[in-house]
Amino acid sequence: MKYVDEYRDPGLARELLTGIRRRATKPWVLMEVCGGQTHSLLRNGIDAELEGIVELIHGPGCPVCVTPAEAIDLACDLARRPGVLIASFGDMLRVPGNHGSLLDVRTQGGQVRTVYSPLDAVELARREPDRQVVFFAVGFETTTPATALAVLQADRYRLENFSLLVAHVRVQPAM
Repeated sequence: MKYVDEYRDPGLARELLTGIRRRATKPWVLMEVCGGQTHSLLRNGIDAELEGIVELIHGPGCPVCVTPAEAIDLACDLARRPGVLIASFGDMLRVPGNHGSLLDVRTQGGQVRTVYSPLDAVELARREPDRQVVFFAVGFETTTPATALAVLQADRYRLENFSLLVAHVRVQPAM
C-alpha cells in the first residue's frame, strides 16, 4: 500500500534519521501533541536515536484525550433528547464521559452520527430539517476555522436547526 508502507520501511527511517543528524546545527526541542505520537516514538526507539540532537517534550495530548468528561456527558445527554442529533468525529464515539460514551448512547437508541468534517454536519442539518443537528466541535486551534466555516455555511443556508457544542482547546504558547 503506497504511503502507509513507506512509513514502515527501516531503510527510509535510517535515511531520515541521518538527514536530521546532518541538518541539526544545534539541539532541537520538539513537542509531540498526541499520546499516539509519543507511543510510536518510544516504541520504535526514535527518541533514543535522536538523543542529544532532538529533545522530545510530551505535549498536552490529542483533542480526544483532553476533551473534558463533562463535555462528553453533555453531548450524550443531547443525543438522548427527542428531535436532537449529535454529529461527531468518529474518534470521539468511544471516549467515555462520566456516564458512558456517545457509542453507548447510540446503541441505546440515541441519535449520533459520524461526520468527517463540520461541513458534513451542516449537510446533515439540510437533509434532516425536522431535527436539531448539534455538531460536537472538538480539537485544537487548527480545527476552529473549519468549525467557523460550518457556522457561516449554515447561516448562508439559513438553517435554524444547526448548532454547536464547542469543546475546542488551545495549545498553550511555549513563550
